[in-house]
Amino acid sequence: MRLLLLLAVIAGCGREIGDKCIISTDCDPNGTRQCDSSAHEGYCTIQGCDVGTCPDEAVCVRFFTGSFANRPCDPATEDRPGGTNECTFDELCSLAGHCVPRSSEIRFCMKICESASDCRDKYECRNLDLMRAHGGEPVLEPGTIIDEKAPNFCAAEGTL
Repeated sequence: MRLLLLLAVIAGCGREIGDKCIISTDCDPNGTRQCDSSAHEGYCTIQGCDVGTCPDEAVCVRFFTGSFANRPCDPATEDRPGGTNECTFDELCSLAGHCVPRSSEIRFCMKICESASDCRDKYECRNLDLMRAHGGEPVLEPGTIIDEKAPNFCAAEGTL
């Protein structure tokens, strides 16, 4: 009887953000976490997150779908007092330094990391330089600049 109860509790726990998966029930039998099966060996995540909505082991990260060669912008000064405002109201200034349509943004909870050893094989601990090169940026409180103090996250090596 105790063994059955223990197995039921374990089965209901689900996996953490960033764990391997094949289907979404591998991540959470209740459906709150999804399996991104396009990622190497799957990636347990929550889509559509915002500041403070991810579990403790994760941070909300935004990616921009598509390829953009829009106006250049400076993410450190865009929409800041005395700064430049190159992007229009329906655009955001990405870390890569280009105005991108807000409608192209997609958000996922991603596993927080300090170094590559915190991530699975074939995944990198995406710091500020890797975010600029490969995409993705943490969603922070409004007005907070994404800099070297921003949380790093585990993402597939070298991919957007």
